[in-house]
Formats: sequence, structure tokens, C-alpha cells
Amino acid sequence: MNAFDPRPQFLHALDQLETLLSGLDPALLGRPTPCEAYDLRALLSHTVGAVHRISYIGEGGRGMDVPAAAGQIADTDWAGALGRARARAAAAWADDDKLDREFEVPWGVAAGRIALSGYVMEIVTHTWDIAQVIAPEAELDEELGHLAFTIAQKVLPAEPRGGEMPFAAVSPVPDDADVHRRLAGWLGRAV
Repeated sequence: MNAFDPRPQFLHALDQLETLLSGLDPALLGRPTPCEAYDLRALLSHTVGAVHRISYIGEGGRGMDVPAAAGQIADTDWAGALGRARARAAAAWADDDKLDREFEVPWGVAAGRIALSGYVMEIVTHTWDIAQVIAPEAELDEELGHLAFTIAQKVLPAEPRGGEMPFAAVSPVPDDADVHRRLAGWLGRAV
């Protein structure tokens, strides 16, 4: 069987975000992000928490047992917190057999490879959100962007949105938008 293994892309997405966070100015933590529900501090907490959640799932836990929030992190330790979460995720998903095992994730029951693919989409999307505050000029990995956009289009239909679906309506993007902006628009960000 030659099924997709999302672990390398998941870890690469975390590495990209950790690099972005290494130069974080704590004065930016209260700023709004394109993910309207969160300022930067709250989005960082959500993102690091999501990495711990998928780690917990890989360790055998149920996705809704833990929040997608990191708790208290020192203003100067976001890159370190993400690095620790990455190490936990790498260990939790090291066993190849977990890719085809079913796990309870926040959206239902899914094979490990599907669960991790959803988290690739989440990390890549939130990396773009975070970059818009920290370093809008940052060049994000195009291949990761294409993968995340492909996943988003497969798992999140354009309609219906709202209600139980935690994504706003697809937002229009300029014709020359890069893949990260197209992904953000697909997930309901104003771009």
C-alpha cells in the first residue's frame, strides 16, 4: 500500500512555524490576527495547544479530552513551547502502524494519516495567520501551502459554512493571490 504519510510535512510545518516564532517581539502579542477569534497570544496558545492535542491523540487519547490551548506560556518562550510540542508530536506519531489505526479526533473518528493531514492544514493556515502579524514579508513554504489547500478543499466544502461548521464563508481572493492567501480565503479569512 502506497498511502500518503503526512508526518514529514506535519513536522516541516512545525519547523517553519518555530523559525517564524524565533524572532517574535512580545510587544506584538496583543495584536489582532486574520483569524478573527484570536489575538496573537490567543492564536499562539491555540496553535501550540493543537499540537499537544494531536500528540495526545497519537498517544491514545480522545481529541476532545484536552483543549486546543497551551495555557500559560512566557511571552519570550513561544518558539520553545512549540519546539517542545513538536518533540512530543514526533514521539507520539513515530510508530508507522498508527497511520492506519483509527483515532477519535474533534471532528469524529479518523485514521491517523487523515488526522495528521487535518493538523497539517491547521498548522500551515495558522502559520500564515501568525506571519501576517509577526513578519508579513516572510516567504512561507509553497509546497506546504499547496498541500494544506488541497486538504482544505477535500475536507471543507465551500457550503455550508457557519453554525456547527467553525469556518466562515469562502472569501474572495485576488486573481494573483499566492497559495497561502487562497488557503486563507477558502477557510474564511478576509484577505
